[in-house]
Amino acid sequence: MCKRILMFLVLTIPSISMAAAESPKTHSKTDVYEGWKLGVQTWSFRKFTLFEAIDKTRSLGLDAIQAFPGQRVSKGMDVKFGPGLSNPQRQRVKDKLSEAGVSIVAFGVVNIPENEAGACELFEFVKDMGIGTIASEPKASQFDLIDKFCQEYKIKLAIHNHPKPSPYWNPDKVLAMCDGRSEWIGACADVGHWVRSGLDPIACLEKLKGRIHDVHIKEVDEDGNNMIFGEAQNHIEDVLKELHRQQYKGTFAIEYESNWDNNLPEIRKSVLYFNSVASRLNPSGWKWVFDNELSNAIFKENGWIVDDGVLTLKGGGDIWTKEKYSNFILDFEFKLDEQTNSGVFLRAGEHTWIPWVEVQIEDSFGKPVTKHICGGIFDIKEPVLNAVKPAGKWNRMTIIEKDSKVCIILNTKPVLDIDLNDWTEPGRNPDGTNNKFGVAYKDLPRTGWIGFQDHGQNVWYRNIKIKEL
Repeated sequence: MCKRILMFLVLTIPSISMAAAESPKTHSKTDVYEGWKLGVQTWSFRKFTLFEAIDKTRSLGLDAIQAFPGQRVSKGMDVKFGPGLSNPQRQRVKDKLSEAGVSIVAFGVVNIPENEAGACELFEFVKDMGIGTIASEPKASQFDLIDKFCQEYKIKLAIHNHPKPSPYWNPDKVLAMCDGRSEWIGACADVGHWVRSGLDPIACLEKLKGRIHDVHIKEVDEDGNNMIFGEAQNHIEDVLKELHRQQYKGTFAIEYESNWDNNLPEIRKSVLYFNSVASRLNPSGWKWVFDNELSNAIFKENGWIVDDGVLTLKGGGDIWTKEKYSNFILDFEFKLDEQTNSGVFLRAGEHTWIPWVEVQIEDSFGKPVTKHICGGIFDIKEPVLNAVKPAGKWNRMTIIEKDSKVCIILNTKPVLDIDLNDWTEPGRNPDGTNNKFGVAYKDLPRTGWIGFQDHGQNVWYRNIKIKEL
């Protein structure tokens, strides 16, 4: 019998509920559909290392991947991802995932060894890496052993369908393997491959209702070529509507098999399309603060642009939301030049009136903790620690404003948790130090605009999302 791994690292990051919003411990989950997890099958980035694929996925605002076996791990670690990784090598992968805020939700498509020892080694690896699903196309003779391991390890098997004439191109064959077996055995529904096999993906999904563990989601044209979501036969919207009808709760892996050297822009457009449909079906409340055209922003002409998903400072001037917000979770990533000093303004009563709560965004890596480093409230309250990364690296910040409370997470670290009602005197902080603002912060507006400051140095933002509480 295979020895079970009793302790393993869980890489998923729990969401912040309204009840927990006052004392958050980690970053938010920002999925637009409650119960769906959109990620990328790293085969889409097969010309890059696993670490590069993780970074590319994070740049899309996604926090999940399905890793494929055999991908080179990193430029500094010339080994292939799979059960053969040593414990130190596995830990380096876990550290990378944790740093990026990305989890591996599935592993595949992988061959499961027919012998018990080999299958055991695979399940041990998957469990150790905190992965919940194996995507595979096993032989019929393997399913008794696989089902036993799935139940023991509490890991799902998702039977994948490559195009005709692969063994499971027809969902009837997948159902035959599921018949009489535990709920841990199900399907990895590759909707694009069904189209390539001449099948109707909606009819296939209907057949597999209740047995779908994972979805490989791709849009293909009539010749089977990969396309941006919504630009071919428009199967994606119908697929999502059908899965919503089935009350599917699970993962999606975008598989984009084209323009291998630089398909990130196409995948980004596909993510936007997926989210536009999904958010209409079952909205979680998360939305983008700015659209790609910045039509919902207030800023000087040519002051800012969105370039491949990145809000970039150009001509200068602050940029503001047109919409006012009261209680909310704001989640975003930012990158700084050396010596950049900037800020995020919260609930401003006027675009030109100071004070407002300013969260410091600064190249303060390695500096002592003061009221003027990244993650603090400028001149009001210092963070509990300096968690910003060196200039040139992407940082992630979550800000929660709920009534008088302001809480900040920076790069997975809770750095600030204050109550503005404690600031009862103009120009004076509760710790006895002075500040430069001529108003008691308890009297600041509780509804207002959100702004991103231009302080004269380069700063970049991406994946700026908000959820009103």
